[in-house]
Amino acid sequence: MYKTIVGLTMQYTPLAAVKHRVVLGQALPFNVLDASHALMLAKGQVVQTAPQLERLFERGALVDLAELQSPAERIRRVPRGALPDLWRSCVGDLYQALEQCSDEHFPEAIAQASQPVLALVERDPDLAIFQVLRQEANPLAQYGLDHALHTGITCALVARRLGWSDAEQERAMKVALTMNVSVFELQGQLATQTTPITPEQRQAVLAHPEFSARMLMLAGVTDTDWIKAVLWHHEVSDGSGYPRGLRGTSDLANLVRQADIYTTKLSRRANRKAVAPDEAARMVFMQDPQNSMINAIVKEFGLYPPGTFVRLVGGETGVVAQRGVSVKFPIVAVLSDAHGKPLPQPLRCDTSQPGRGVVATLGEDPGLARFSMSQLLTI
Repeated sequence: MYKTIVGLTMQYTPLAAVKHRVVLGQALPFNVLDASHALMLAKGQVVQTAPQLERLFERGALVDLAELQSPAERIRRVPRGALPDLWRSCVGDLYQALEQCSDEHFPEAIAQASQPVLALVERDPDLAIFQVLRQEANPLAQYGLDHALHTGITCALVARRLGWSDAEQERAMKVALTMNVSVFELQGQLATQTTPITPEQRQAVLAHPEFSARMLMLAGVTDTDWIKAVLWHHEVSDGSGYPRGLRGTSDLANLVRQADIYTTKLSRRANRKAVAPDEAARMVFMQDPQNSMINAIVKEFGLYPPGTFVRLVGGETGVVAQRGVSVKFPIVAVLSDAHGKPLPQPLRCDTSQPGRGVVATLGEDPGLARFSMSQLLTI
């Protein structure tokens, strides 16, 4: 039994086939539909008795199979062209969860909201990196939330590269998402501010690791590795960090710290432009060439990560759509020809081919706004 909605094939199964998922007297874990796919019982409603359940079977009640799958399973099955819309939806849910840190159900809410984002990162790492680079449409006032997401994406990608377990990857993302939970609003203020930071603002910045860790504990987070990494994410191995000047922390705290620094450089403020990705990679590498986390970040993103505006040897301009065979040779969506004339459709260019290399990164959009993300995904 199938139904196509917005390019996706919806599949249904009889409620009787999944009756083992229904517990009498407890909330339904899915919506129950009638034979025409209209809602009969909403997720969370309760079937109290066996006769009530039998009547649903007799009426041909259905369940959408997608509701029986985990977020990762659903995301693995959707067409690639549907991923940009899924990103927008999942990020919206994630931001809503982050803004409710004082809620007693926060640990469950952030787990539920972060898992689909992790699945999206795994499904298409290039598209995930693109989210980190191309931030122009996002208001600076929500910088705190955006930066948390971008650091989380980076941590998830690098943790996977390092061979960390699924649980460790999820924890790394959660640490990044919540490291600044006590100063999201202040971060937005600082991003839009053109005057120097005030003494009061600086004090709040220096205190935020401890305040964020405390907020998480009050919200019911019991994972000590998560709490410690939030507390330590600004500590430095030479003891010059804050809030406690520690010389040794954890690999998790080190990863989050380096991802925080790198993604900060990729972000614009009211008083400065974003640093070009190749320059950001060089800057973080030169600060600590022996740091294994920095090396992993640079290898994962490359010199020209997806979302980077570039000029090619032949003079054409475009945006990196995918990472290539090495950090120097990405796949580019060419948007304008050598004379600056906009192309009607993006053209694929493998820069590892002779005479097709990248010669420069660009600060200005070479025409990306004319195309949808779905168009770039199909080159």
